[in-house]
Amino acid sequence: MRELFPIFKAHPELVYLDSAATAHKPQGVIDALTTFYADDYATVHRAAYRPSLKATELYNQARETARRFLNAAHWEEIVFTRGTTDAINLVALSYARTHLKEGDEILISEMEHHSNLVPWQMTGFKLRFIPMNAQGVLEWQGKITPQTKLVALAHISNVTGTVNPIAEIAREAHRCGAVLLVDGAQAAPHHPIDVQALDCDFYAFSSHKCYGPTGVGVLYGKRALLEKMPPVQGGGDMIERVELERTTYQQPPLRFEAGTPSIGSVIALKAALDFIEGIGRPELAAHGQSLLQLATEGLKTVPGLSIVGTAPEKGPLITFRIEGVHPLDLATWLDLRNIAVRSGHLCAQPCLRAFGLEAAVRASFGCYNTKAEVEKFVRLVAQGAASLLTSLTQQAQLARC
Repeated sequence: MRELFPIFKAHPELVYLDSAATAHKPQGVIDALTTFYADDYATVHRAAYRPSLKATELYNQARETARRFLNAAHWEEIVFTRGTTDAINLVALSYARTHLKEGDEILISEMEHHSNLVPWQMTGFKLRFIPMNAQGVLEWQGKITPQTKLVALAHISNVTGTVNPIAEIAREAHRCGAVLLVDGAQAAPHHPIDVQALDCDFYAFSSHKCYGPTGVGVLYGKRALLEKMPPVQGGGDMIERVELERTTYQQPPLRFEAGTPSIGSVIALKAALDFIEGIGRPELAAHGQSLLQLATEGLKTVPGLSIVGTAPEKGPLITFRIEGVHPLDLATWLDLRNIAVRSGHLCAQPCLRAFGLEAAVRASFGCYNTKAEVEKFVRLVAQGAASLLTSLTQQAQLARC
C-alpha cells in the first residue's frame, strides 16, 4: 500500500501517524488533479463549449460518487463545501438561524472538535452538553428534551476515538422533534457510512482526511431540509434569476455553492473515494483496528503512560500522556527519529480538560501504516519517555546544585 503514495518514496524512513489530522495522497488522486489542470481544465455549469461540458460532467460524476459513498437517496442531497468545518458552519448559519427560535436549545458533547462547537456558540442559542464517563463514552440517554431542536455530535471522536451510536441517538432526537448533525470527519475514511440507515439529518466530512485534496468536503442533508434552507453566500451559479431589486435562488445543492467551485479538487475527491471503495471500507476498518490493538497493548507497558479514552468501540487512533513528560517534548523527540505524531490540544480543548489535561499525544493510523511501524513507534515512545525523564532529573539535580 505504501508504494501507492509518492510521499513515502520521497521520505522512505517516514512513519506517518497523523492521518486523523490529514491523510497523504495516493498517486491516482494526484494524477486526477494534475490531469484535469493539464488536459481538461474549464469552468463548470456556465458554458456550452465542449471542454466546459466535459468538466461539468466530471464534476457531476464526483457528486454521484459522493452520494453512493454515503448511500444518500438523492444526488441533490450532496453539497460540496470547503470541508467539514465549512459544512457545519453552513448548517449553523442557514438551518439553525432560520429554524430555531428563542428558548430552543442545541445539544452537543464534551468530546467535540472545535469545528463542532464554535459555530454553534456563534449562533447565540443556548447550548447544552452531553458529558463523558471515564472511558470517554457519552452519557447521552435522557439528555435530549423537547427544548432540544438540534443535536450535533461526532461520529468518531478525534481525541478518544470513541464511536458514538448515531442511529440510536437519531431515533431519540427525532422522537423529541430535533434534527441531528453528524461530524463524520474521522469516520468517513475508515468505516462504511449509510446515512439512510443512520437516519441523521446532516452528515459532514472532509476530502483531505479521505486521501483526497484539501479545500473540499461534503455536506449531506436530507432533501426536505435543504429545500427549506436559505443560502448563506451570494454570487454566481447559486442564482436562478437576478434583478436589481431581488434574486431567486437555485434548488439545492447549487444554492449553497456560490462562485466558481474548486473543480479540480472535487474531481480528485472522486478519485479518493474510488480509492477507498477499491480497497473496501470493511477492510480499512479491520486494518485500522488491528493497528489500534497492537498500539494499545504496546503502550500499556510504558511506565507512567495513560491512554485517553478506553471505550469498547474505537476508531483507529490513540491519545495518551506520560507522567512527567510534556507532549511537545515527546513529539519532537519522535520527529527526530522520523515518527510523525500530533501533540497539543488536538483542536478539542474542552474534551482534553474533561480528562484533566491541556495537551496530549495522538497517534492515528491510515491504510499505509504497517504493524512494523506501530511496533517501532511503541518502542521509541518507551525510549523517548525514559530519555526525557532522565534528562529532566539531571536538570533538576543541576538546579539544586
